Amino acid sequence: MNIIFGPVNSRRFGKSLGIDLSPSKKQCNFDCLYCELDPAKTMDEYEDIISVEEIMNALNSSLQNHQDIDALTVTANGEPTLYPYLSELMDEINRVKGSIKTLILSNAAKIDDEKTQEALMKFDTVKLSLDCATSRCLKRLDRSHDGIDVEKIKKGMLEFKKKFYNPLILEILMVKTINDSDEEIEALSSYLLELKPTRVDIGTIDRPPAYKVEALSYEELRKISLKFDSSLPIYIASRKKVTAKPSYYSQEDILETLKKRPLTQEDIDVLFDSKSKNNFQVLMNEKKIDKLDCGGYLFYIKP
Repeated sequence: MNIIFGPVNSRRFGKSLGIDLSPSKKQCNFDCLYCELDPAKTMDEYEDIISVEEIMNALNSSLQNHQDIDALTVTANGEPTLYPYLSELMDEINRVKGSIKTLILSNAAKIDDEKTQEALMKFDTVKLSLDCATSRCLKRLDRSHDGIDVEKIKKGMLEFKKKFYNPLILEILMVKTINDSDEEIEALSSYLLELKPTRVDIGTIDRPPAYKVEALSYEELRKISLKFDSSLPIYIASRKKVTAKPSYYSQEDILETLKKRPLTQEDIDVLFDSKSKNNFQVLMNEKKIDKLDCGGYLFYIKP
């Protein structure tokens, strides 16, 4: 039973160790169509619970072997906020972590719960999933446990954001024909404008899913990103299916593109040919383009 996994190197967080709060089996209040784990019955509380002491023993042992860790990522074979001692665990982690940053990856299904919010407040960075902004989509895509309401999730996020001043990152995983419609994107965009997260990551399926669903290409994700309000800091997290060749962008094209959607260096590498990159550098030198750090990713924007 491996509670600690890694370390892995992350461009955003450096050298990171993972902490799995459900190492024995999948325990989750969602059964998402795209999940890399096998299908499983949803639950609203863990059946198999490991103690805080057991987790801390494993973590302390691993930290002795890896003394150059930059980040600790709390996750699970399922949903980490279902772990009943998450707040107590974070108290213990924060006592020993020193300068190491902490991150949690959560589906946000319990974000309206006061105890869950109390635990999340103890992290340096919180990353929440929000694949859908409508009830129908949530049930169809995330296959949520009975009683989970997308409106409660959205309300809970707003409440949490008011008191959490560290980076709050939202993740949207796009699945073809399920949550990529104009209606769903409009609902997500409208809500995100109210929430104002530090960054929004949009991605798609990149591992074998539990159910038969289809991924989107980078080009499709790029088109979707343009449908969100241009003020939202959207990062396209998947570039594995790039098929289009780089194109030529004049200086005017570049500024117009940045007006619609900020770009990362990865976007530039995919979209721009060599002449376009030269045009981009000229605009940078002339200070017609600014840089903006959004939760560990650098965005180029039109001032």
